Amino acid sequence: MNYRYIGKSGLRVSPICMGTMTFGTQCLDEKEAFAIMDEAHERGVNFYDTAELYPVPPSGKLAGLTEEIVGRWLKTKPRDSIILASKVAGAANGWFVPPIRHGLTAIDSFHITKAVEGSLKRLDTDYIDLYQMHWPDNVVPIEESLKAFDKLVQSGKVRYIGTSNDTAYGTTKALMTSEFHKYARFESIQNNFSLLNRRFLDELGVLASREKISLLPYSPLAGGVLSGKYNQQNDAVGRFSDYIKSKDTRQRLMAQRFMNDRTLASTQKYLKIASDFSIHPVTLAIAWSKQFDFVASTIIGATTKEQLKPSLDAMNTVLSDEILKACDKVHNEILYPMG
Repeated sequence: MNYRYIGKSGLRVSPICMGTMTFGTQCLDEKEAFAIMDEAHERGVNFYDTAELYPVPPSGKLAGLTEEIVGRWLKTKPRDSIILASKVAGAANGWFVPPIRHGLTAIDSFHITKAVEGSLKRLDTDYIDLYQMHWPDNVVPIEESLKAFDKLVQSGKVRYIGTSNDTAYGTTKALMTSEFHKYARFESIQNNFSLLNRRFLDELGVLASREKISLLPYSPLAGGVLSGKYNQQNDAVGRFSDYIKSKDTRQRLMAQRFMNDRTLASTQKYLKIASDFSIHPVTLAIAWSKQFDFVASTIIGATTKEQLKPSLDAMNTVLSDEILKACDKVHNEILYPMG
């Protein structure tokens, strides 16, 4: 296995990370969740990502269920053979109000401490390898947040810390603050990155490369769009099929952001590239997302064990220059904003 280091940390991870956000909702059967994680483990995946907020769609009733499932599975493996990542829910003043702690979440000392204690209990472990801020807090000073994270590292409850859904400014400010105060620094950034969303290749890509902070791309299939299922003539089954009809404005906007005329047109061209080069479109998309020097591990997801093969096949797939140029041509032909 070609393990990669996360940032400047001692964490060596497989180039594919098993995401777990579907466990408890879209993947309702715990036995199926175990089968998914077992299959990933047997294929060489040693990196598993979860969060206190999971499963998705988030709900106050189910929040934490995914960590409980992952915790029970974790008992079936030697603990130090698994690199485990989790997250503290972002601030309620952000894009979304988390249905936990009465919708009053913040990235402050109280909530960070409360969150990690809950996660450790649900995961039934005494430490988390990578603890991440799910999204930034635009009110609480980053100094307070990092001081609280640093205490977790000093206590041994957390080995390393990371950020997620962050900006170039926010990540740079955090790195500068950590250096000035001698706090533990963010070693990773978990942001949306795919053939349909290349925004990371701008300032964040430069920052990640220069400062040695690793990207952990999530949604490399752009919410499943790059699998091609929404390009089929029949009514495709997927979360965006429901979201597009939802009365929830946020869900409709999310669906339209990922699934629209331009993204579907791009996807049709990527499907043609996959066919021309005899590669599964899922494998193509995931392999593309991990083929950058600042990427440590791409996060995949699944609701059934059968879905895993093309995703895991990307682990040892290296795309040729010819394929990469073909993908770039599609991107340059059909430009669209991805927020």
